[in-house]
Amino acid sequence: MADYKNLYVKPISFKVACDYIKQTHRHHKPPQGHKFSIGLFEDNNMVGCAVVGRPVARGLDNGWTAEVTRLCTNGVKNGCSMLYAACANASKGMGYRRIVTYILDSESGTSLKASGWIMTATSPGGSWSVPSRPRDDKHPLGEKQRWERQIGAIPKVDYL
Repeated sequence: MADYKNLYVKPISFKVACDYIKQTHRHHKPPQGHKFSIGLFEDNNMVGCAVVGRPVARGLDNGWTAEVTRLCTNGVKNGCSMLYAACANASKGMGYRRIVTYILDSESGTSLKASGWIMTATSPGGSWSVPSRPRDDKHPLGEKQRWERQIGAIPKVDYL
């Protein structure tokens, strides 16, 4: 495993992130779009990435909230924590006030806890397929945990 001190993050293109997700993510394909993507590197080798976009849940899409829609590593020690922290810091710099992500109920959330996130809700999961728009589910359908990190105060007056 890599020494944590040899790891660094830098911006990457959506295409580079998607290619890495296709090769590495355990249970999801790449997302449809993004606001930004971050790569995690050891020397010049990418060992992880994260994709941040608008919240998938319409109720959270208030203009102040970003969502980590994909995050994966090759298992490098502290990699997930480093990426979650970098996503929160970059989102804060862009003016977001909150960042959220979802993990499977079977996952521990250790890397999220280590980077200052808290679990705020559970989601029953399930299929996105409906009779008017049938879909072939290729992702886990079980319960998920929502994790959040406040990265600023949401103004009382909303001009969006």
